[in-house]
Amino acid sequence: MPNIKSAKKRVLVIQKKTLINQMHKTALKTAIKKFDEAVESKNVDEAKVLFNDAARKLDKSVKQGILHKNNAARKKSQLALKLAKIDA
Repeated sequence: MPNIKSAKKRVLVIQKKTLINQMHKTALKTAIKKFDEAVESKNVDEAKVLFNDAARKLDKSVKQGILHKNNAARKKSQLALKLAKIDA
């Protein structure tokens, strides 16, 4: 454990940020899973709405520094391909 006051504060701040990052990652994974379920059930209208939601959350996670931009771009591309397959 740190002894210096500023180091103690940094530990608390890091714990708080870790919880917030976990919350955002969980919400992102849930959005992607809901999209995948809509694709599995071949519900095109619902899949389009859920795709927009998942893509929005991916972009926000990049902006907040939770995901790397290339990682988010790859995931969005994979989701778009899934949507295109059921849309056709």
